[in-house]
Amino acid sequence: MAKDRLPDKLAVILHADVAGSTQLVQQDEHLAHERIQDSFRRFGDVIEQYRGKVLELRGDALLAEFDRASDAVTATLAFQSDQAYYLSRLKDEPKPIIRVGIAMGEVVLGDGTVTGGGVVLAQRVEQLADPGSLCITAALHEVLPNRMPFDLENIGEQTLKGFDDPVRVYRVELSPGASIPPPQHEIQPKSSPKPWQMRTAIVVGVVAIAIGFAYRLVPTTPMEEPASIERMAFPLPDKPSIAVLPFTNMSGVAEQEYFADGMTENLITDLSKISGLFVIARNSSFSYKGQQVKVRQVAEDLGVRYVLEGSVQRVGEQVRINAQLIDATTGGHLWAERYDGSLTDIFALQDRVTTKIVNAMSVTLTPQELEGLGSIGTSNAEAHDAYLQGLSFYLRNTPADNAKAETHFKRAVELDPDFKRAYTALAKVYFKGANSSYSQLMGKYWRTAIFLAYKNLARSGDTNFADAHVVRSRMALIKHQVKVALREAEQALDLSVNDVDALKAKAEALIYSGQYAEGRKIANFVLRLDPAAPADPLYLIGLSHLAAGSYEEGVDYFERALEHNPTTSYYAGPLAAAYGKLGNANKAKQAFRQYLDGWLEKKPSIADVVYGFPFQDSGVLKNLADGFATAGVRERTGEMFQSRFLELDRKTRLSGQEIKSLLFGRTIEGADYWSWRFWKQKRSIDDKVSHSGEPIHTGSITTKEGESWVEDDRLCDRWLDIEDEITICSLVFRDIDWGVDAYFMVTDQGPMRFKVIN
Repeated sequence: MAKDRLPDKLAVILHADVAGSTQLVQQDEHLAHERIQDSFRRFGDVIEQYRGKVLELRGDALLAEFDRASDAVTATLAFQSDQAYYLSRLKDEPKPIIRVGIAMGEVVLGDGTVTGGGVVLAQRVEQLADPGSLCITAALHEVLPNRMPFDLENIGEQTLKGFDDPVRVYRVELSPGASIPPPQHEIQPKSSPKPWQMRTAIVVGVVAIAIGFAYRLVPTTPMEEPASIERMAFPLPDKPSIAVLPFTNMSGVAEQEYFADGMTENLITDLSKISGLFVIARNSSFSYKGQQVKVRQVAEDLGVRYVLEGSVQRVGEQVRINAQLIDATTGGHLWAERYDGSLTDIFALQDRVTTKIVNAMSVTLTPQELEGLGSIGTSNAEAHDAYLQGLSFYLRNTPADNAKAETHFKRAVELDPDFKRAYTALAKVYFKGANSSYSQLMGKYWRTAIFLAYKNLARSGDTNFADAHVVRSRMALIKHQVKVALREAEQALDLSVNDVDALKAKAEALIYSGQYAEGRKIANFVLRLDPAAPADPLYLIGLSHLAAGSYEEGVDYFERALEHNPTTSYYAGPLAAAYGKLGNANKAKQAFRQYLDGWLEKKPSIADVVYGFPFQDSGVLKNLADGFATAGVRERTGEMFQSRFLELDRKTRLSGQEIKSLLFGRTIEGADYWSWRFWKQKRSIDDKVSHSGEPIHTGSITTKEGESWVEDDRLCDRWLDIEDEITICSLVFRDIDWGVDAYFMVTDQGPMRFKVIN
């Protein structure tokens, strides 16, 4: 025996190597060696945390020993979870994937080498493992405690080179939904404890349990560089705050990008429903897409404590999700896990991730939040997949992509006619399609697009999806129904407290109702939730200042909104009015020319433009008209038109009782505001209505029968020849410029001037 040779001993042996290392080196020798060494260094750190010992590290292989099988298996699964995350953040090759084998056998250390039957057996078992996985022998299977959260798959008896008898081998994975057990440190008593020692031990035990629990939440060894609270762009909120970064597409197929993005979208949507959380909005989270960004930077940029990162791998019908939650203030991982399943399991997989996040941050859910969490709205995986494809196009926010989104959302409801979330998505597509540039690419007239929005909202029913109420809020605002718009926005926020679209809808409704400070406060909160997309809230803050008569502040905010989003021409409309009120005609005219980009070939009058701002205060409407006049906007003239602007405000609005007395049992005759084509309506005392002439309601045809009633100070109609039961309600205003018995009915298609003729 050599002088430095030690006796043989029985141990748990771990052998790991890099799958396909030769190919990795051929891709980039220097970078491959660097990444392999970094991977094994991190693996070594984990092995030591779990009371193992690295015996040898040579090239593309690592050898370690443990006293306990459970420590060896747990250390491997902990490292593989970390390695999956590490690889998900690499944007280029080579990517070292580690496979591991663990066996029990003798090991001999001597002459500077490590040998023995246990080493060879572990190496042979490792060669049976798939890249990124772990295999163990039956001997380890027998000694693993049943309490450990491991799933063991028997892959049968294997004939191994160098061994006479077949060896039974098991593939090991973390049980679905389980957490990787943290390292444990045992203290063995040297003698029987005395009573006072028992009391002390109990206290120490309680403390140890608390420390162990804390260890799971805040690892003592940071895996990320901690963020500096002092350097954060915003103060941390007084509730747990989180940013969900776009999950990396690990499928190797660019066409699967929508699937990874959709998983991220769904997680953000679910978390945004929770009142006990502060959730960064989708726009800001996705501003980091495709970037190799440090968690510390994200936390400091967005002012959050927690960051969720992950990856999605989809191969055929199988899906693997890797996710980890990081406390950026400590750099520690609260948890890191892998979830495997099929496409039919995708809803359960997503729900597990969401539940883990909520539990890790110790957030208590309300009964409503518990019910709504993880609610996709379909159990049809193919329909959900079509929905995700549509969502990926819709969020690109271009006319062409909006048309593509329509195709996928329609496919989703064909696959599942009860998929209400997809009907809501179609309503959003068609509402956006009411804009002329969008409707043209969809091959639909803008009035048809509005009708289809109504139709799909009706089919979505009374849903628990916030975005359905957001669409209803915006559609109500178009018809100057500010009170309804505010109510719908508040219903959306009841369902999703962090929803920035709902917050913007509420801020806008508040501003038009005259609650400028309240609207401004909410718009500022949107800036905090979504700092990477500031244009809309800046515009709303500017609108509140304009309405309050603070024109210089209005100009500042409108200009800033345009700097962030110069293609959104409607920001320039109130900017023109604000410059006009400041007496700067040149700047006002320049801004109004930019505003006209949204009107295509039409040259609007002062009345046309002011109509688009449903302020309830006639003084604000007058100031807008004055500002537009300085900007050089023409006044509308003609025998049928005598108003500089339409005073559709709280002073001229009819109450429900006034509408009932005026219209039921009467005939009215009017003209379309834009074309001056005539129409006539007759209502009976028993709530019957007929319409002839120019259509003025969404989805209407030249002759129509229906029912009519008054609800919430609105005139409501339901037309019998429309396929779905769509209720369309309108406000009625006095026309103070056109004489006695002259009124406006404000529909989706504009302000319809009419008179009572009998």
